[in-house]
Amino acid sequence: MSRVRDAMVSDPFALDASASAQEAGRRLADPGVRAVLVRNGDALLGVVTRKTLVREVVAAGRDPAATRLGEIAEPPIFTLDADADLETAFRELEERDLERVPVTENGRLAGILSRAVVQRRLAEDEPPVEETV
Repeated sequence: MSRVRDAMVSDPFALDASASAQEAGRRLADPGVRAVLVRNGDALLGVVTRKTLVREVVAAGRDPAATRLGEIAEPPIFTLDADADLETAFRELEERDLERVPVTENGRLAGILSRAVVQRRLAEDEPPVEETV
């Protein structure tokens, strides 16, 4: 049985809680980056998105260079445990309409799981269908 740890990207990019909102903004300027994971040591503290930056920094009139991510990071909507069954994880991603989700292990950030990667992984694990002639 495949586990989340078998399909996740280990050690995903994350900024420390002491990093500035400006640093997160630089990462989020890349169209391929939708969220920045924020960690406090090895623990996942939260997530910062473009929407978070607009609401918590720009609209609030805060200085992006002086605002720490630990002050504005939002708790993740959903996380998966590294030992969770991959098929169950896929169903959760589908039901919640999530493309990527942080993976934790014993309270620490262990990786990130992408729905597209899980789909491919599950398809590879399926035995080929034999055709009868």
